[in-house]
Amino acid sequence: MSPGPQLRWPVLLLVTTLVNALVSCSGVPKPIYFPGYPVGFVERGVASWYGPGFHGNKTANGERYDMHQLTAAHRTLPLGSIAVVRSMSTGRQVTVRINDRGPFARDRVLDLSLAGARALEMTGAGTDQIELRVVGYQGRASDMGALRVQVGSFSDQQNALNLLERTKHLYSGSRVQTVDLPEGRRYRVHVGRFSTESQAEAAASRLEAFLGIQAYVFRDDS
Repeated sequence: MSPGPQLRWPVLLLVTTLVNALVSCSGVPKPIYFPGYPVGFVERGVASWYGPGFHGNKTANGERYDMHQLTAAHRTLPLGSIAVVRSMSTGRQVTVRINDRGPFARDRVLDLSLAGARALEMTGAGTDQIELRVVGYQGRASDMGALRVQVGSFSDQQNALNLLERTKHLYSGSRVQTVDLPEGRRYRVHVGRFSTESQAEAAASRLEAFLGIQAYVFRDDS
């Protein structure tokens, strides 16, 4: 005979308590959630590094880039995310803080500082297969910007404006952003404003098919 209605809630409460106790005893930490990224987020791919040419430039969070500090650039992780980066080829690992945006290359997921790259012994090769795992977050969820899609970067402003004209009817919030890089001034074309990565990735796929270009999703912190 199944328990009556008056017994179901106490039984459920007892089971829940036992499960929580087992989790606590096992030493498994409870994940900490903030909008979009729980601590424990994992990503695998190719990491590169950036150094002297950018040393002293302003990063996405307003700091000056110091290539001797353990920091990194990621396109969408909230600034202030703390990540353990492990080399898939050597097993070496380093803990870095995300304070910048990049890399804007399809086959790369992370740009390490020179110090981070040295810790993984990847400065010679320039790139390495890595696993990134978020282990903490130093920031406020309310500070996270919307997601955008970058569809082009040009040294000629008119080329950027021409591309913007082709895309602005597709999504609202499109713009041309001017940035000064070590190699010179660039005009980046950003399309749309999205609240979720699934929306942004869908837009990126549509724009790639429409324009025949590579598109990159990134978080706009301006």
